[in-house]
Amino acid sequence: MSSSRARPIAFRPARLAFALACALPAGAFAQDAATPASPATLDAVQVTAQRRVENIQDVPVSITTLDAEKLGVLGSGGTDIRFLSGRVPSLNIESSYGRAFPRFYIRGLGNTDFDLNASQPVSLIYDDVVLENPLLKGFPVFDIAGVEVLRGPQGTLFGRNTPAGVVKFDSVRPSQDFEGYGKLAYGSDNMWNFEGAVGGALTERWSARVSALYQRRDDSVRNTLAGAPNDGFEGYDESAARVQFLYEGDGFEGLFNLHRRDLNGTARLFRANIVEPGSNRFVPGFDRDSVALDGVNFSDLETWGGSARLRWDFGQYSLYSITGYETLESLNRGDIDGGYGAAFLPDSGPGFIPFAAESADGIPEHKQITQEVRIESNLDGPFDWQVGAFWFREELTVDSLNYDSLAPGNPQTGHAVQEQRNTAWALFASGEYDVSDKLKLRGGLRYTQDKKDFSASVLQAVPFGTPVGGPFFENTDVDDVSWDASAVYEINDDVNVYSRVAKGFRAPSIQGRLAFGGISVADSEEVISYEVGVKADLWDRRGRIGFNLFRYNVDGQQLIAVGGATNQAILLNADKSIGQGAELDLQAWLTDTLLVTWGTSYNDTEIRDPNLAVAVCGGGCTVTDPTVDGFALVDGNPLPQAPKWIHNLTARWATPVGDDAEFYVYTDWAYRGQVNFFLYESPEFRGRSTLEGGLRVGTNWNQGNYDLAVFGRNITDSTRIVGGIDFNNLTGFINEPRTWGVEFTARF
Repeated sequence: MSSSRARPIAFRPARLAFALACALPAGAFAQDAATPASPATLDAVQVTAQRRVENIQDVPVSITTLDAEKLGVLGSGGTDIRFLSGRVPSLNIESSYGRAFPRFYIRGLGNTDFDLNASQPVSLIYDDVVLENPLLKGFPVFDIAGVEVLRGPQGTLFGRNTPAGVVKFDSVRPSQDFEGYGKLAYGSDNMWNFEGAVGGALTERWSARVSALYQRRDDSVRNTLAGAPNDGFEGYDESAARVQFLYEGDGFEGLFNLHRRDLNGTARLFRANIVEPGSNRFVPGFDRDSVALDGVNFSDLETWGGSARLRWDFGQYSLYSITGYETLESLNRGDIDGGYGAAFLPDSGPGFIPFAAESADGIPEHKQITQEVRIESNLDGPFDWQVGAFWFREELTVDSLNYDSLAPGNPQTGHAVQEQRNTAWALFASGEYDVSDKLKLRGGLRYTQDKKDFSASVLQAVPFGTPVGGPFFENTDVDDVSWDASAVYEINDDVNVYSRVAKGFRAPSIQGRLAFGGISVADSEEVISYEVGVKADLWDRRGRIGFNLFRYNVDGQQLIAVGGATNQAILLNADKSIGQGAELDLQAWLTDTLLVTWGTSYNDTEIRDPNLAVAVCGGGCTVTDPTVDGFALVDGNPLPQAPKWIHNLTARWATPVGDDAEFYVYTDWAYRGQVNFFLYESPEFRGRSTLEGGLRVGTNWNQGNYDLAVFGRNITDSTRIVGGIDFNNLTGFINEPRTWGVEFTARF
């Protein structure tokens, strides 16, 4: 399976020459280098975007795929799921929690809300089970057959809040063949990465596969504050495992999955006053390798779950049942003020700290249960269909804790509790009709009912917050009909054109940060998306291209106003927002030994609500929006964390060595344009564009079963501010540092 990568239009020629000449990628995607008598061609890519196995060229949806080899290369530095950010058109991923809580954005649609019950308009589907809570969405990427990124509303077949799109992961399935692999890497900061799997037949009917991952890295940032609770940061220790059992009978198949994740490491590292006033650059003398913090910092997360995917084959019809269960427990604590001391202390630093702030958020209790039943036709005629029902139930408790960094032992000084019960069910149907050999029409409907019951209480009041009280209650109960309609027309055997219109829906959200404000509710949001595109095989299948134009309109988009002089986080709805742009996926064998992929996207987003006003920073930043009584009018602003340009490029060059070995070089580059961190505009809180590259040089032998390589991630050591805290001073957090290592892989 191959996927496209992009060269940014903003690339300078020298950078492009470096990317192509200094490191032409390594590891043959889905192709081996071919002889002149047998020129290299691209394999057909099979996807399940419409819940059926189909050629990607026949699916009327903007899709990018990443195969197992590319995932392994991109993740070789021990990075978490955020390594996918910018690696496909229109996909951005960021986090203010570090490795624990990724926030996904597609075509600029996402959610910057950091609350632990926040919903996201990008749905993550792991082995056919939706992962709703944001802490579940960071499950490590290992022993994966492939990833599909579906852009635009996908609510008809996937449901559960998908107005922006879906990121779909499929694990390698068990088989009757005895097979597996082991991968071991060592690198900078005493980094160790292990990944492996083994599987095969248990009986004639049963097979199994066991997969495991272990990653660790020492602290790379030192704490210069003497006597502080932590002397270093940015280290982690993470493990995950998956066990699968597959039963293959006569007309029946059952695939059973158990998985677990354990993370112990550093919470997101906030750094006070690192932005030069009036700009978005670091202050002179900034040092990414040191901080001075007086708060406690750690991130603990444990998740586990299981699923049962059953299929009955009745000839012209197939019946599917997918049952999923997920649960987690977490606690994440950090020094939010980004420094030490407070304004009234003579040795406060670094820079101005208006008041000390140390907090923790955790989920002591959580469970998610999902059930889907679906019937699919397998008819010989021109019409095929699917119908089904879906049920979702999530229950969770959120603890929000406050601490006093200025008192010995950092004692607890506040405690609020939220509880939420979310129940949703849906009925859905879709169909496909072959009008002719050239034209296919598709359409679908989904009826959803979604109910939330929420309560919040203050058990211990913070010194400047809401007094002890509660419980306070909120609830929502809505229903909605989502739909889509599309057409695919085959111009010839190599070129398809398509069009699609779809409606997406996200249920209301409730947030209860009682210690710093109160309960806020955002109503439902609805998206109408329009898309036209072309998919084509080029040059006798030596190349492949996908290109599309899109536009979407959002009614009542859910947004979060974070911080400001009020130091609150408040949910709200924008009257309207729009997005429009283009996406390109291209891959090609430029020679029989050089494979290049290129992906690019342009997204223009805009908030349209002349009455929407949000609190601005309490000090330090330069607000460029019109203001009324200290509130900024954000009409016309782009959506937060929505870069206009995303580009990515990979290249792989290889040459034979002897009779059964290969030397290769692989490089990958990702560019992300500027982004606003918040709803209002300020140069200090506008992240600069980023360009990060990877390099892998190695050799494989014995038909590719053994591989030894050296690798580097962020090889130019680019350092950027990737997020901010609107905390009355210029506090931000930065990207991952450069890492390097050596890796050995054995397959059997």
